[in-house]
Amino acid sequence: MVEKKTVELLISGGQATAGPPLGPALGPLGVNVMMIVNKINELTKDYAGMKVPVKVIVDPDTKQFEVTIGTPTTPALIVSELKIEKGSGTPNTAKVGNLTMEQVIRVAKIKRPELLAKTLKLAAKEVLGSCVSMGVTVENKDPREVQKEIDEGKHDEIIAKGEA
Repeated sequence: MVEKKTVELLISGGQATAGPPLGPALGPLGVNVMMIVNKINELTKDYAGMKVPVKVIVDPDTKQFEVTIGTPTTPALIVSELKIEKGSGTPNTAKVGNLTMEQVIRVAKIKRPELLAKTLKLAAKEVLGSCVSMGVTVENKDPREVQKEIDEGKHDEIIAKGEA
């Protein structure tokens, strides 16, 4: 019995093609690349415009395959919430957008299964950390200030709503 082959890639949501990087990685395994491409696009269509981690597990004997997708990166989710192209190249001076606390909680909820954070409150603080490095303000404030406010309990109501 041949061991299953695993191919891990970062794909733009809903835009996988049989070209590189997918085709060259899967072609030698003798599988129907288009079937896999279609499956990936079906699973990632909700993440259009975002890079999504995709894992394809192929059994070279039976040509059976399994596709699992991860969650887009925190910065990709923030960019999507803000409807911008990318984060700031100079986050300390150039701000590229402003999130509401509700948007921070939404990103934190999507990412929570993959974060080390044990609570939504801590997950929100991790998202705020990404905002700092991307040049994104939250509620028109420096994200570090909002992290302090979370510690002080100022956003407990919104966080509690997010956990409901």
